[in-house]
Amino acid sequence: MIKNPVPWPNGAKCAACVTFDMDADSLIHVAHKNDGHSRVSALSMLRYGPEIGVPRIVETYKQLGLRQTFFVPAWCIERYPAAVEAMLEGGNEVAHHSYIHEHPSELPPSEEEYWLDRALDVIKSATGQAPRGFRAPLYNFSDSTADLLAARGFVYDASLMGDDVPYYLDCSKGSLIELPTHWGLDDWPQYVQSSDLDYMMPIRAPREGFETFRQEFEAAYRHGGLWIPVVHPFATGRLARWEVMSAFLEDVLNRGDVWFAPMEEIAAHVAKVTADGTYSPRRDQLPYYDAPVSPIPYKNK
Repeated sequence: MIKNPVPWPNGAKCAACVTFDMDADSLIHVAHKNDGHSRVSALSMLRYGPEIGVPRIVETYKQLGLRQTFFVPAWCIERYPAAVEAMLEGGNEVAHHSYIHEHPSELPPSEEEYWLDRALDVIKSATGQAPRGFRAPLYNFSDSTADLLAARGFVYDASLMGDDVPYYLDCSKGSLIELPTHWGLDDWPQYVQSSDLDYMMPIRAPREGFETFRQEFEAAYRHGGLWIPVVHPFATGRLARWEVMSAFLEDVLNRGDVWFAPMEEIAAHVAKVTADGTYSPRRDQLPYYDAPVSPIPYKNK
């Protein structure tokens, strides 16, 4: 079903990375600029992520011998340094996820560039190196984002949904490796219910909510794909939900033929096999359009 599966390292049947977006309470402050600070219940729900969820997740990774990727807004790095230190101490990747969860697609290019660079400085200071990867908040990648990332030496993006395997984004400033996911691998539709965030989904029992992730994994495993859940410490990091996820991870690791790695390592592998000719990725030219698409005027005959 996948015409061009990537030759994964050591004959692995698929590649996987559980990517956590540690947005913390940046979401409330962006959604409610005037009174977000006073929404104490919502703040407590989101602060659960860096204060309770992240230490639990990192400890599980240590026990399983995993290193994965956390996408973190720079404001959250400044606000919750202990959570970021725990990620780094466990050998996990910390990647770019905006400054305070602003949406690139809602900003003029100059403002998008400003917040991108401001966050870059924070990440460099906290981790000692420039980030290799980027994920746009709520997947809101703009028609300027690829150029801004390529010009700054980013290696990969993880915002788009155009394939089941890695592919390339070519733009005027260079190229990026796209490590795609999709909404079926996001935990918001399964677990998030918050009137403060204007998102009211019917909350599923942990095993029922996780079933979509399991089925997506098994398809990737059968066909040589890429399994990248987009999950959040305040949601999937909750006790019962993480118990289900961690048990699944242990079972999959016992198979011995699934490659779990940070996103930067997956991207590096894709670049290597592309360069040596063992993989021929699909390529998208960005932006897809250079102007609005106008409907054809109706003419009454």
